Amino acid sequence: MSRVPPVAPSTILELAPLLEQAEGAMGYLPNDVLSLCHWPELLQSLGGLVHTVLQTGEVHPTLKRLIGIISSRTQGCTYCTAHTSYGANQLGVDAEKIAAVFEFETSPLFTDAERAVLRVACHGALQPNAVTDEDFEALKAHFSDREIVEIVAVLSLYGFLNRWNGTLNTELEPPPAAFAATLPE
Repeated sequence: MSRVPPVAPSTILELAPLLEQAEGAMGYLPNDVLSLCHWPELLQSLGGLVHTVLQTGEVHPTLKRLIGIISSRTQGCTYCTAHTSYGANQLGVDAEKIAAVFEFETSPLFTDAERAVLRVACHGALQPNAVTDEDFEALKAHFSDREIVEIVAVLSLYGFLNRWNGTLNTELEPPPAAFAATLPE
């Protein structure tokens, strides 16, 4: 059970466009969005950041979701791991690849470019941060500086979301819960 109850959407009419956008993007209204409604200015600011980081740019949206899975699972956020896994699948990533994401170094399902990104995501989600110069050199072999900034932005965004949802113990919604239940542990 969530440590802070979600706000009822009918009580925050000024946020209706943001809530509709979130529901349209996800197919359901996420509970973390409803918890953010306790501080409308934060939801508005974060909504713009989430849109910019996940839905614009040069890095493919599916790779951004794989970064989210690695970051979230590394940080122990079940809510965000389920959300990013479900979102990756909705964007066309096979469940087999999602289930193998922590085998990225050896699995034939991942390219060298994906391995470089996921290594940085995994190392960057650790405390203390474990990203090395060698990790960055591997990224630079496949990605421009602009793309690297996007990759780090995705990792950083999930750092916030992981802390938010892990600390508040945000209740997982049925669609991502059902998808997560189909993945091997």
